[in-house]
Amino acid sequence: MKIVFMGTPDFAEESLKATYEAGHEIIGIVTNPDRPKGRGMKMLPSPVKEFAMEKNLKIFQPEKVNNNEEFINELKALNPDVICVVAYGKLLPKEILDIPPYGCINVHASLLPKYRGAAPVQWAVLNGDKTTGVTTMYMDIGMDTGDMILKQEVEIGEDETTGELWDRLKEIGGKLLVETLKQIEKGTAPREKQGEDFTVAPMLSKDMAKIDWNKKTAEEIKNLVRGLNPIMGAYTFLNDKKIKFWKVAVAGKNEIYAENMDFLRNGTVIVSDPRDGIFIKCKDGILKVLEIQGENAKRMKIQDYLRGNPIEEFEVFE
Repeated sequence: MKIVFMGTPDFAEESLKATYEAGHEIIGIVTNPDRPKGRGMKMLPSPVKEFAMEKNLKIFQPEKVNNNEEFINELKALNPDVICVVAYGKLLPKEILDIPPYGCINVHASLLPKYRGAAPVQWAVLNGDKTTGVTTMYMDIGMDTGDMILKQEVEIGEDETTGELWDRLKEIGGKLLVETLKQIEKGTAPREKQGEDFTVAPMLSKDMAKIDWNKKTAEEIKNLVRGLNPIMGAYTFLNDKKIKFWKVAVAGKNEIYAENMDFLRNGTVIVSDPRDGIFIKCKDGILKVLEIQGENAKRMKIQDYLRGNPIEEFEVFE
């Protein structure tokens, strides 16, 4: 089939690569404009654009798609059989949705109707879910509200981070898109309406990254840390210095013995040992820190950090 592909990050690149290697004719690539990145704020192309340039595919980079008549007319002129949309980041107007005879197909990283929205992978980890998956669907004018085609469920590892889950799901997404296109071409693709029992996965905000020692349990803090890894990292303060936690665990009942903890504030270091690391009292449970990053420093294992940056018992993370 003749395909226009719309997407931006590496998650989308994997689906583009799978579609290209399946032998479909990619007649156009639509991706976000180049953005400044890194310390030098150099203008860099998206992963999808990099793949398109490598394969010498036609590239479009509109700043907006809604009410962009010039761009919409260009899409119409391409006359695609289907438009594939993966992590593009923009809602498509009906005028674009109506262009391809086989419709616009989206790859979404959740088991719809759960986690409609921009950050389904992150919220699955943040909420401590045990399973998630990938759904392909026919797009409509709503946000991830279209009829579902195929689904694949996966288990989330107990210590799996957003970054690790993202890498697994992007490969699944590519394979599921290829299978979806195969079934659409054969006329065997199922079509299932979504129920009304949906949840939303909004964009993450920077203020949610600060650990609230008084409100969150050890398990909830662990989910926060792995849910924000590697996006921004969960942080706290010690002696007015910003500290990021990149990997933590909930301490087992036999792992640490501490008496009379009830009078201690949440966030108090109850054990600090260069060999075993630090253990912190939480609202419920004890948090063991495994990877840490000091202010203006690189991330490292807690044992390495403590050798150069001692943390005393009964100090309090704020």
